[in-house]
Amino acid sequence: MSILDQIYAKAKANPQKVAFPEATNEKMMQAAYETGRDGYIIPVMVGNAEEIKALAVERGYDPSVFTIVDIHDEEYKAKIIDAYVALPDTRLKAKALGRRMENPLYYAMAMQAVGEAEVTFAGIDNTTGDVLLAGQMMIGLNEGISTISSIGLCDIPGFNGSEGSLLAVGDSAVCTNPNPEQLASIAISACNTVHELLGWEPRCAMVCYSTLGSGQGELIDKVKEALRIANEQRPDLDIDGEFQLDAAIVPAVAAKKVKRESKVAGKANVVIWPDLNVGNVAVKLIQQFGHADAYGSMLQGFKKVVCDCSRGAPVSEIKGNVVISAVRAAGSKNQ
Repeated sequence: MSILDQIYAKAKANPQKVAFPEATNEKMMQAAYETGRDGYIIPVMVGNAEEIKALAVERGYDPSVFTIVDIHDEEYKAKIIDAYVALPDTRLKAKALGRRMENPLYYAMAMQAVGEAEVTFAGIDNTTGDVLLAGQMMIGLNEGISTISSIGLCDIPGFNGSEGSLLAVGDSAVCTNPNPEQLASIAISACNTVHELLGWEPRCAMVCYSTLGSGQGELIDKVKEALRIANEQRPDLDIDGEFQLDAAIVPAVAAKKVKRESKVAGKANVVIWPDLNVGNVAVKLIQQFGHADAYGSMLQGFKKVVCDCSRGAPVSEIKGNVVISAVRAAGSKNQ
């Protein structure tokens, strides 16, 4: 059974409510319908109820598969507003929240914040910036996390790592040139994500062009400082470095280069790039020359699961990311 098959099985065993604020978008509606019809999620379509129902019928979908939330239903809206403003550390007052909720993206995230949905899934009609801004305002960041980032899951043929052919990598999509505090946040978030999604005990390597002082320079100093911060903030997590990539994932290389005890060296299942240049190039190398399947990127750092998909993504990719997001949400409840 492939990793994606395993994730789909987890989703079907415990379907989560996924809110779709771009409910009328044709690709989004198809992905929501097919994942809902097949029992992987409970699709919650947020918008103009009459328009959503009419388009569903027109497109040949059974509207009963959807839970449809009408943003013009004042009674339900008032219920969400009351629950939201009662949350600890809420950032918005009732009047301001009501104005925000005229936008389905903010409406969906308000629902998610109060437990009416477990995931908000968007990104075709809204830009990445729109999704990130709404997520930070409505959902907020996890305690101790200073930046939103992403992680991807690579299934690499011929790779025999500590998790078989699988390796989690980040950030390859969002944070361009993280400072040490941000890089530490990325590592901590990545550990949380792989535990939520896959149940792994994370072994996280901070990588660069040096292994334990074999090189010098400000790029290495950044990674060292990030490691210090991550270990100080989350001593319960196995985050180690600085390592070159081979020392992080190949036991024989680690045995030669890492002359101290490490739970991570040679056995890393999570690799954290020092910046987006490295991350973007590395993932494309893995895909092109390693013929890997790369799942994601998955946003991380929010208190709850928020997903931003690519505007050009086909329905099959959207469905996969919807299911992955739902499994992450279920996993976060068990932590």
